[in-house]
Amino acid sequence: MNHQARLLALSAFLKSQRSKILPTSVGLTAGTRRRTPGLRREEVAQLAGVSTTWYTWLEQGRDIQVSASVLENVAAALQLNSDERRYLFSLALDKGHGVTPIAEELPHISPSLTKILEQLKYCPTIVSDRHCQIVGWNEAAQHVFLDFEQIPESQRNMISLLFARKEFRRLAVNWDDFAGDFLSIFRAYYGQYVEDEWYEQFLNEMMSLYPDFRSLWQHSKVSSAPQVVIEFRHARGGKMLFELTSLVVQGSGDLRCSIYTPVQDSATEVKLMALMERSREADMQ
Repeated sequence: MNHQARLLALSAFLKSQRSKILPTSVGLTAGTRRRTPGLRREEVAQLAGVSTTWYTWLEQGRDIQVSASVLENVAAALQLNSDERRYLFSLALDKGHGVTPIAEELPHISPSLTKILEQLKYCPTIVSDRHCQIVGWNEAAQHVFLDFEQIPESQRNMISLLFARKEFRRLAVNWDDFAGDFLSIFRAYYGQYVEDEWYEQFLNEMMSLYPDFRSLWQHSKVSSAPQVVIEFRHARGGKMLFELTSLVVQGSGDLRCSIYTPVQDSATEVKLMALMERSREADMQ
């Protein structure tokens, strides 16, 4: 992300967060003359203890001096959670984790992680890197989502597959929420690796290819580990309920496991077991 792109991302983020806060939640009257939802710029400035001019310039993406202590006040005024706060600081202070070469080779999963994937027999699990490039999966994921082995390695990006493949669009009952969960993780990486030019190239490509991507991206949250219950309508398995748990794998590869655990007291695990068994029987015939 170059300097100008970083400032534009900061501007968009501040505007989005400001629009989410109800005036009444910070002790202000809603009034009847508000043209847009959320707080006004001068109200955020007042809550943060800074001048309206300074905050306006910050939100406009101007190249101004910013200190960590003032950002703490802005984060508090905007009621940011820990992930959103890290995102704000990364963009405003330009303190990411350094450059990741665009042509970087995909990381390999270790034998121990491969073993873990095998043990999560009826929990569809996908392993991805900081670009959301899929580098590993288990058999359950192959049956619930896609046979990733049939997709060229260069095209195994979870974000692009969500928008490109009709199987994903049909799978989730609320596809916007499903895609939004992955975008929230992607945005966390986007702020974390502010010097990696790959993100800007990828975002520009997605916006040009998929008109609905822009809106979802602009309204996406920031979350390093969303935990949600997702309802799928599988073409062969029917209704399935999974709880998503996202875990970061410690190490130089910066990998993440997205684990879909069948919701307890639902028939999901039984359906998944039957789906996998039927597939094995078909392969043997």
